[in-house]
Order: sequence, then C-alpha cells, then structure tokens
Amino acid sequence: MRQSLVVGNWKMHGSRASVETLLGELLAAGGIAGVEVAICPSYLHIPQALELCGSSDIAVGAQDSSHIQSGAYTGEVSPEMLSDSGCQWVILGHSERRQYHSETDALVAAKVEAVI
Repeated sequence: MRQSLVVGNWKMHGSRASVETLLGELLAAGGIAGVEVAICPSYLHIPQALELCGSSDIAVGAQDSSHIQSGAYTGEVSPEMLSDSGCQWVILGHSERRQYHSETDALVAAKVEAVI
C-alpha cells in the first residue's frame, strides 16, 4: 500500500513568530501513523522551518521552483538551491501559478524535468 502524503501549502502567509507558533503546535501534536507530512512555507521561512523541524518527521518543501538551474534570473529559485537548503519536496503546477503567472503545461513539464 502506498503511504499517504499531506502537504501544507502556506502560500504567502506567516511571520517568524507565527511560523514558530504553528510549527511548535504541529510538532507537539505528533504524526499520524502511515502518513508523511510536509510543509511548504514561503521561501523566506524555509530556513526557519528546516531548523524547527530538523529532528522531526515533518519534511520541508518549497512552493515553486525555476525550470533553470542557474544564471541571471532575478527572483528565481533553482532546484539545486532548494535541494542544497534541505527541501525534500516542491509544489509544481499549482493552479494559482497557472492563473496568475500564466504557467503552461510546457513550463510545468520543464520544471518537473529540472527538479528530477
């Protein structure tokens, strides 16, 4: 049987204080048998989340990734950067990215290929 996965996409919410509070409560609650749990905070809160979740079973991921590995692409975050930071998951092809940033199937496919 496949293991279930629950991912919390925090979108553009949070402050250092709220991340500490939310993760403190999540960590205190403990896990759910047979369910992998991951959180995807904003890029700015990834290091804090990784630190707080370090010894737990909660994985940390990102909300998006570039399809390009490096270069002069202001504001982009590459798959290598995410991996190097300790992210284990990344959300690609989210409906909001498609709607507000006009991401196409071809771009999402390129992102998937770059992440893999």
